[in-house]
Amino acid sequence: MTSPATPTGPAPSLVARTVALDLPEATSLVSLLPTDHPVAWLRRGDGVVGWGEAAVLRSSGPTRFSDADKWWRETIARADVVDAVGEPGTGPVCFGSFAFGDLPGESVLVLPEVVVGRRGDRAWLTTISTTGSPAPTPAVAPAEPPLPPSGVSFADGALNGEQWMSVVADAVARISAGDLEKVVLARDLVARADERIDVRWPVHRLTESYPMCWTFHVEGMFGATPEMLVRRERGLVTSRVLAGTIRRTGDDERDLALAATLARSSKDLEEHEYAVRSVADALEPHCSSMNVPEAPFVLHLPNVMHLATDVNGVVHDAATVSSLQLAEALHPSAAVGGTPTAVATDLIDEIEGMGRGRYAGPVGWMDANGDGEWGIALRSAEVVGDTVRLFAGCGIVADSDPEAELAEAQAKFVPVRDALAGG
Repeated sequence: MTSPATPTGPAPSLVARTVALDLPEATSLVSLLPTDHPVAWLRRGDGVVGWGEAAVLRSSGPTRFSDADKWWRETIARADVVDAVGEPGTGPVCFGSFAFGDLPGESVLVLPEVVVGRRGDRAWLTTISTTGSPAPTPAVAPAEPPLPPSGVSFADGALNGEQWMSVVADAVARISAGDLEKVVLARDLVARADERIDVRWPVHRLTESYPMCWTFHVEGMFGATPEMLVRRERGLVTSRVLAGTIRRTGDDERDLALAATLARSSKDLEEHEYAVRSVADALEPHCSSMNVPEAPFVLHLPNVMHLATDVNGVVHDAATVSSLQLAEALHPSAAVGGTPTAVATDLIDEIEGMGRGRYAGPVGWMDANGDGEWGIALRSAEVVGDTVRLFAGCGIVADSDPEAELAEAQAKFVPVRDALAGG
C-alpha cells in the first residue's frame, strides 16, 4: 500500500517491527530485491535493502532537505515502533535521493514496506504497515534474478566531447582570471536498450565489481559512489572526501607509479585541499572535536585512483540535528561544486549545459534516531524505462587540461557502462 505525502501533507501513522534474521552469509542482500520498488545501500556485503512503498515524500527547491527532515520527524513521532535489534539502521528506515541544485529537480524520500539489513554477523528484518496493525512477516529469500538489458547503445548527452572541452577551457580561463578557485563540471551520456531496463541488473553488477564503494538505488537513481558525504552513528560523524583523480592502466607496477605521481601532483593536491577544507568548515559548528588528517591517502578503485581524506568528529548536537541535516550543511562540497561554492554553482548553471537532477546530490538512508549514511550520487545514472542517463564530473582548477579532463570523465563513466553490459 502506498501512501504518498507532500511537504505540507500529514505524516502517515505506521507500525514498525524489527526482528533478528537468520540470513546465511552466502545470501547477498542484493539478491533479495524484487521488482516492487527496490531500494538499496550496500558495501562489502553489508548495508540495507528494501522494497514496497509504505510512504513517499517528494520535495524540491531550497527547502527540499528541511521539508524531508520535518516529514520524517513527524512520521516517526506518530509511529508505533518495536525494535528487538537496536542497531543503526534498524526500526523504520527511509531512503533518500536529493537534487543537486535548488532548481530544477525533484528529491524523494521513500519509506519501504520491508527492510532487510546486515552488519557483520547480525541481520534483521523490519516490516512497516500503515493499517494500524503489524504487517505479516514476509518470507525472506532470493528473488527472481534480473535479466540483462539487450541492445544497449550509447550516445552523447547534452554536449559532445569537443563541446565539453570548450566549456572546460572557458572555466580554466575564468579561474586564471581570479573569478574562482575551482569548479566541478559534469557531462552526460545516454544509453538506450531494446526494452525496459530492470535496474536490479546494474545494481547487482556494481556490488560485485565495486565492493569498496557504496552501491545505491533510490527511485531510478543508481550507482556505486566512492564518496561518503556524511555518516552519523551514535554521536560520531565521518566524511570521506575525494578530489584528485588519475586513471588506472591495469598494469600494477605502472599504477603504483601513477599513484605516487597523484600523491605529489600540485594540481590534484590543490583540488583536494579545497574539498577537505569545505567539508571541515561545514562540520565544525556541529562537532565538539574533529580530526582532519594533514595529508590524503590514495584510494585504489578498479577504474581510477583518487586522493582521499577521512574527516572524523564527535557531534555535540545529535539530539537536534539529524544525519540528513548534516548532509544539507555539507552539500554541495567543493568536491562536487567548487570554491567559492556560490560562485562555482552559479558558473555550473551558466556553462555546464545540462540539468544535473539528482546527480551529485546526497543519496542514502536514515533511521528513526537520525543516524544514517549519505553518500554523493557519483559514478551514477538515472534509469527511466528503456533509457539510462549516465553522469561523470571533473574538478577544474587553474592547471586543468581539457583533453585530460575529458579522459578522466570517460574513465568515470566506466562503472555504469560496464554494469549495463550483459553477463
